[in-house]
Amino acid sequence: MRITDPSKIQTYYQALLDRNDAYVGIFYVGVKTTSVFCIASCRARKPKLENVEFYTQVKEALDSGYRPCKICKPTQHAHQAPEQVEAAIRLVQNHPKEKISDDRLRADGISPELVRRWFKQHYGMTFQAYQRMYRINTAYQELRQGKSATATAFDTGFDSLSGFGYTYKKILGKSPAQSLTSSPILINRLTTPLGPMFVAASEEGICLLEFVDRKRLESELTDIQRLFKQRIIAGENVHIKQLKRELAEYFAGEQQHFEVPIHKAGTDFQRSVWDELERIPFGQTVSYQQLALNIHNPKAVRAVGAANGANRMSILLPCHRVVGSNGQLTGYGGGIERKRWLLDFEKKHRIEKDL
Repeated sequence: MRITDPSKIQTYYQALLDRNDAYVGIFYVGVKTTSVFCIASCRARKPKLENVEFYTQVKEALDSGYRPCKICKPTQHAHQAPEQVEAAIRLVQNHPKEKISDDRLRADGISPELVRRWFKQHYGMTFQAYQRMYRINTAYQELRQGKSATATAFDTGFDSLSGFGYTYKKILGKSPAQSLTSSPILINRLTTPLGPMFVAASEEGICLLEFVDRKRLESELTDIQRLFKQRIIAGENVHIKQLKRELAEYFAGEQQHFEVPIHKAGTDFQRSVWDELERIPFGQTVSYQQLALNIHNPKAVRAVGAANGANRMSILLPCHRVVGSNGQLTGYGGGIERKRWLLDFEKKHRIEKDL
């Protein structure tokens, strides 16, 4: 939303003047005189207070008619973590069996308060909860390799076997012994030119790729846990790593087809629609009517639209390539402006490749 609180506006304006990295992703500033919007750390010349508006989301700035600044590239670095947060994440990833305390963070020049605030806003959880998920995921992998629960518990920093068992079951929904017959869904976060996204994957493939401001995101995560009968925890597997590589190539204009495995969970009808989405060529569009014809069910236009809306894998299953029968852009979970951007981007790179 657009910020209207005078005290918050003053705070954000001072952060803009100071190029304060701690506010990167906290607000976006639209400059009325240039019609561009920036992040807090932008190096461009600072506008006067009366010439700016502050927003909490990239989409809101875009919807208000502002275009991304070419200097700070706010859509690309929209919710990129400040360096201190990146350093805290690296600590967890490099020491997945340890509990990173506030004292440890301070010793490394990291503000625990900054890290907690950023995680709460951008992950919807505390930094400590994020750590516990990584430690439990590490424990799960070791248990699957045959390590005993007792050895795993103490090796991953737990003070007692009972404490390990309680935390393990709270996060994964099953005891260490029960969990070995199946695998949790792993979720990770990435940054794109259109803003941050969440990606989730099972052992079979990617099952979610959504912008973090997607209104239905919370219900989609609930649906995934219900359909897969698994908990979702923070982590990364080979499919997520592959998706990150391919998505970076896509946004660089170098990748027009995704090879990463996809795990589609839905009804037979929904999967038939999603299969057709995969077949829409890069840089081209089809109508809902044509999509219904392609699945040999010409009267199912509304149902096709509903299945399109239930797609949980933006870009990967390109529902942005589906338009109205008159070519008009219709609803898109990530927002119409993102749909327009994706279509323009693909058309441009398809033409360049044809040349």
